[in-house]
Amino acid sequence: MIYFVGAGSGAPDLITVRGARLLAQADVIVYAGSLVNPALLDGRKEGCAVYDSARMTLEEVLAVMVPAAREGKRVVRLHTGDPCVYGAHREQMDALDAEGIPYEVCPGVSSFCGAAAALRAEYTLPGVSQTVILTRMEGRTPVPEQERMEALAAHGSSMVVFLSAGRLETLSRRLIAGGYPPETPAAIVYKATWPDEKVVRTTVSGLAEAAKRENITKTALITVGGFLGSAYERSKLYDPAFTTGFREGKP
Repeated sequence: MIYFVGAGSGAPDLITVRGARLLAQADVIVYAGSLVNPALLDGRKEGCAVYDSARMTLEEVLAVMVPAAREGKRVVRLHTGDPCVYGAHREQMDALDAEGIPYEVCPGVSSFCGAAAALRAEYTLPGVSQTVILTRMEGRTPVPEQERMEALAAHGSSMVVFLSAGRLETLSRRLIAGGYPPETPAAIVYKATWPDEKVVRTTVSGLAEAAKRENITKTALITVGGFLGSAYERSKLYDPAFTTGFREGKP
């Protein structure tokens, strides 16, 4: 069996209980060494073979995992955060399907959740935003035309931008062109939940300057939207006058 395991957002104790158990039982671990905290490997069992996928191609990763699984070994493919967000694990699963190799996915804490924790923020605030957009700037990997930054910015919702910390002048310009006012609150969260985590609060127009001042060029999430401000409406769920299936509202 092969297990795709979300390593969490950085802190080694933010892996799930299930993920930690699978790691401890693994005969083979293939981990994303450029992003996963290596401290997670400290609990591996004696004799476990470890491979750093940062130096491997898809074919090389499969060449490790498939024979090991066929030999009856327990394989863990350790991805940063949750593998469903920019994890590139769909292509691995499709290849395993073609080979008839069984696998399971163990979800993890995504870095966008770690960023919210660092910011002490809630992405979905009544009267502010009820939608969260997770996206990235196009680079060597393009994005669909309908998902260009200007089109997404037009919604004015809460936004988390991955893999774009090195292009903040362009990002600011395109966010403003799409509809965010220049003074819209924004924040850069560097290495959320890692020991060297850093939070830099700024505005959409000030993103590039703030990153330059703090010497941040990679491994950071960009968060944008009114949820970073101070104004919002009280939740109806806990309003004394609001009736739910569990209690009667009182005027």
